[in-house]
Amino acid sequence: MEQAQQEMIARLRKLAVATLSDGCDQIAGKRGYLDFDIKGRVNARKIVGIAATVLEVPSREQHKPELAFDVIDEAPPGSIICVASGGDANTAVWGELMTAGAVARGHEAALVDGGTRDVELIRRNTEFPVYARSIVPSSSVGRLITIARDVPVEIGGVMIYPGDYIVGDEDGVVVIPAAHVKEIVIFAEEVEAVEAEMAKFIAEVGSMRAAIDKFGRA
Repeated sequence: MEQAQQEMIARLRKLAVATLSDGCDQIAGKRGYLDFDIKGRVNARKIVGIAATVLEVPSREQHKPELAFDVIDEAPPGSIICVASGGDANTAVWGELMTAGAVARGHEAALVDGGTRDVELIRRNTEFPVYARSIVPSSSVGRLITIARDVPVEIGGVMIYPGDYIVGDEDGVVVIPAAHVKEIVIFAEEVEAVEAEMAKFIAEVGSMRAAIDKFGRA
């Protein structure tokens, strides 16, 4: 991972998903937050990383997700492995062995627009976070097939391009376009600084209205 990306990730770790979502609205002019039901399902904690993408589509062919294995093995350490599967919440596209591979490669997290399984085993053996639409025991073999890697994919209603920044916390997940990340980070840092002052002022004077009038924002 490049030094500039590492520095940006360090700044993003200090910022809330909600503020970054507002930044996407204001700076990029488009939605950055994913559907509400994609959330931390296993070992939930804050995640920040660069997107490495996999595309899966429905298929009855009996194929293992080979391209997903390749991405796990070959993406730069610290990546967030993003698996798009059309929002199929009844099929697991992530599990114990993929987690083991991701941990061995030093990846940040998995983000899947579908299900995850092997939850007990993942929790028992790792601290690796999995953000997913559901928890479900079904295998993807005979239901989905991987057809592409390192391509734009749609997850949770948002297009994710390889190299975009992904941030997840208890509020959900936001995708920050790489082309706008610097501006969005500056926006979010400024907003959170002002809001911290507002919260302090409200505590001192006991009035939210007074804070809105003083700082000129809600």
